[in-house]
Order: sequence, then structure tokens, then C-alpha cells
Amino acid sequence: AYPDDLKRALQSLVADPRASISELCQLDSRLGQFYAAALNQFISDHQLDKQQIGAVGSHGQTIRHQPAGDHPCTLQIGDPNIIAATTGLTVVADFRRRDIAVGGEGAPLAPAFHNQVFRSQQVNRAIINIGGIANITGLSADPAQPVSGFDSGPGNCLIDWVCREFFARAYDDNGDLASAGKILAEPLQRILDQEGYFHQLPPKSTGTDYFSPAWLQQSGLLDFDKQDLLATLTELSAISIRQGLDYLPYPVNECYVCGGGAHNSHLMQRLQYHLSDSPLSSTAALGIDPDWVEAMAFAWLAQRTLQGMAGNLPAVTGARGQRILGGIYAGETAAISP
Repeated sequence: AYPDDLKRALQSLVADPRASISELCQLDSRLGQFYAAALNQFISDHQLDKQQIGAVGSHGQTIRHQPAGDHPCTLQIGDPNIIAATTGLTVVADFRRRDIAVGGEGAPLAPAFHNQVFRSQQVNRAIINIGGIANITGLSADPAQPVSGFDSGPGNCLIDWVCREFFARAYDDNGDLASAGKILAEPLQRILDQEGYFHQLPPKSTGTDYFSPAWLQQSGLLDFDKQDLLATLTELSAISIRQGLDYLPYPVNECYVCGGGAHNSHLMQRLQYHLSDSPLSSTAALGIDPDWVEAMAFAWLAQRTLQGMAGNLPAVTGARGQRILGGIYAGETAAISP
């Protein structure tokens, strides 16, 4: 876990549209140092041989994700040069910008991995990753159907901010706070009707710099009781995920959740309620702990980069074609051919 002071600094950087270049650069370096120290500690704790580690896939921390407009961009920090220099390991990083460079959204990238490990030949599945932002991967049982995937909207980001701001908690443990509040039906429906992102057709992606404290302030929801606010934001996440499933070109038979949202039992209950007849489980039922899926996805993407294989899915991101993603930062002992 990030130390509290580092977490606060990152949250401030994401939320501040006027953040300084100096602050950005220093956090890029600081986060790279943190990742490198965490890796070295992990390797030591588990008595791993660095010679057996092909590479580190480092996604980094997203600071901005703005894939639309005249100058589409995305930025993840956590300097991979520092990670490579401090660990001695080869690092693959900066996965998203190549996809954006060829007209894609740069996100989501995990659907290619979901397809590799979760696709069934018998039933249509949806993999729902609920991090700060929620995203959906559609996996048809028909091998002729391409993988579908997009961000549905906010996952935990707004819930977590309210918990920090008004309850001195990092998150709503099991959804206990939200479950004690009541859903503000009319304001919720207004947001679902008026927020353009929910009505945008895929391919689409968003970020916590969009669904932000400023977005919440503009929504008018902050005027209400804060437990009712949490209940409403939890419902917003559940309903926007459910509505997102309607954008898939086939009905879904099974849904599996990964990411931190899988541990929010109240959110899971509300999502199951809106899914009605589609059974909902965590990806643990498919053999992968929900906390591991995203990390495994970027290890897999790093491997593809090293093998000279594409990592993006144009059907998901809208890119003009498949591309090898990311940059390779050679480890201190890596052999470099002239």
C-alpha cells in the first residue's frame, strides 16, 4: 500500500488541474523509488532469483486520462528508469500512449488478458473490474465474436473520496456506511439521464480526473446527508455498470468481478440486484484472486512487448490497428546488442 503521505500527494496531483510541473516530476521520481523498493522487498521476502525474472510490467499511477479532443493524452507516472536502475531488472512501462497515438482510447487494456484466461466456449461472460473506475470486458462463447471492453464509469473513486473527506476512512469497508443510508432516487436519476459519458457508445474510456471531487461538487449531491450520499454513489456505480452491459452485442450469462470493488459486499449486492438473473461472482471462482487480475494483466502485457507481440485490441480501444505497447527499460545487467 502507498504510505499515507504519498497517497495524499498523488490524490492532490490528480485532482488539481493547475498542478505544477515541478510537483509532477518529483512525484514521478518518488513513485519510481517506492515501486523499486517494494519490488526489492518482495523479491527478498520470497527469496526469488532475479535471474529468473524476465521483466517487470509497471503500469504506473494514472495522473491524467483525456483520450478525446484535439490533443488526446494519457499520463502514468512512476519513473521506470529508477525502477530498472534500483532493481537491476528490465522494466516495461508506458503501455497506454502507443494506443492513443494510433487513434485509440488507450484503455481498457486488460480485456486482452481477460480473453486469454477467462473466456468460455459454453457461456457468454462479462468480467467487471471495479477499481477507481469500473470497466467491463465482454467475452462471447462464439469464437467469431471479438472481445468487447470499455469503461462504464465510476467504480470506487467517488465513494473513496467521500469516505476520506467526511468519515476519516480510506474506503467504505464492506459498504457498511452506504448500506446504512438511503438512495437519493431523484438526484440519482437526474445524473444517470444527464451525464453524457453514460450515453456515449464504446469505444470509450474515462478516469478519476473526470469523475472527480469537482464532478461531485457540480452534481449537487454534496448538499445531502453523507451516508445517503454514499448509498447513492454506490448505486450509481452499480447501475452504470449494469447499463454498460447493455452495450455488449450479446446477452451475458455470467458476470465475474475483480478489483477492490469485489470486497465491497454492499456494492456486490446492489450489482447482483440489478443483474437479476445473471449470476455474479468474483474471479476467484475462475481461479484468480480478484486482487491479482490487474497485476497479472500487466505482467502478461509486458511479456508480449518483450516478444514483439501486440497488446492492444482495436475492437476495444478503437485504435487503427494492433500495436506493440510500451517502452522497454533495460535492467542494469541486461545484454544490449549494438
